[in-house]
Amino acid sequence: MLRLTGTTITLLALLASRETPTLATHSQGGIRELLAAAQGAPAALCGMAARAVGNYNGRWHDAPVTPLGAVQETATDEGRNGQPRLGADDIRLLLESLSTTDPCVRELAVRLLGNDESDAVTSGLMQRLASPDSSLRTVAAYGLGLVEPKSAVDPLVRAIRDPATGLRANAVWALGRIGDGRAVAPVSAVMTDRSPLVRQAAAGTLGQLDSSSAIPVLQRVLRVDAVPSVRRTAAWALGELEAEQAVAELAAALKGDKDASVREMCAWALGNIETHAASAELLNAARSDTDVQVRETAVWALGNSEDASVAPGIGQLLATEKDTRVRRTAAWALGQFELDHAPKGLMDALGDADAGVRTRSAWALSEIGDEAALPALRTALAKETDEKAKRAELRGLIQSGERSERLTELLQSPDPKVRETTIRGIAGRGMDPWPWPEPRPRPFP
Repeated sequence: MLRLTGTTITLLALLASRETPTLATHSQGGIRELLAAAQGAPAALCGMAARAVGNYNGRWHDAPVTPLGAVQETATDEGRNGQPRLGADDIRLLLESLSTTDPCVRELAVRLLGNDESDAVTSGLMQRLASPDSSLRTVAAYGLGLVEPKSAVDPLVRAIRDPATGLRANAVWALGRIGDGRAVAPVSAVMTDRSPLVRQAAAGTLGQLDSSSAIPVLQRVLRVDAVPSVRRTAAWALGELEAEQAVAELAAALKGDKDASVREMCAWALGNIETHAASAELLNAARSDTDVQVRETAVWALGNSEDASVAPGIGQLLATEKDTRVRRTAAWALGQFELDHAPKGLMDALGDADAGVRTRSAWALSEIGDEAALPALRTALAKETDEKAKRAELRGLIQSGERSERLTELLQSPDPKVRETTIRGIAGRGMDPWPWPEPRPRPFP
């Protein structure tokens, strides 16, 4: 249970006022009040305050080591949103607050500093990067990753050899945020670090730095690293780099890695590379992997690659797959292939028990425009009870060449939405982007 101490109530009041993100516009007293209220605050509440302050700038994931640690919520890429610069007194107070032992105070202080790109903030953080206190060095690297100054590249490269694991991880992460090519070689060397946290951060950074020279290192990590989270991030990085030379390695891991999260990311990477070379392995994973997320991501990857040769296999999958999400994504994928003829499984899916599957199947049929699908679409529309699926089926009928007399019947429907959709379809406009049943977001580390 959250205990409402005096400081907790103060922090809640600051959050409720919605002024926390713009404390930089207030006097030093406003920041001092926030930091005082943060002293001893419960971790969950402080996580809320940290989010209000902003500066997640998540990209591929948040920093490896933060004062609050695992209690933070998932990052969102909000950016600085035009935050005004801090005053000199505010900067001094916030930099001094990084030395406190209270994690909530440190978290809020570094995030507020991260909203400011001034030289005073950068130099203050770099000074603390050389502190004898390893925890202060770690939070300083975190702050530099938020501010992203090019001048910090060399100090951060030196920091990746520091004895403190947290600092090494944050320094590597910050280099990825800054995005300077000088970091590729030193970060590649870190892939042999004894800490999985550091190796994972390094793999993600190599994916951010956009250098093909990192691909062999990432392939080796995917093949031999003992820690699944590191292999998963290496697979993500290879996909992010669109590493065609890594397709065989990714396909082998998709087939043989024991960890489902790694296999899922390999499927995503192959889809992001948009290659046809791994279609057989992806289709096999879509049919037979024991993990539903792997199966769904493999189907997505096939759709993203637009390899029409797998369409019959995905059509069969619509009839055999038990998971609703996979069937939905399979129907979506069939709409990506620029087919001339609709697979039988797609037409049968118009009778699926799930409205989402029916919607995506009708949408895919409208993309294909196969006149042979008209009887199935007519039957589906006559039985349909779901509004979105009904509109998708109407779109399918019109795009597949439904005869004018049948469209006239639809214009006399008692349902105004049916009449409206029919009119728009006949007029040749207003049918896009709805229905656009795009699948769920893809995995990221």
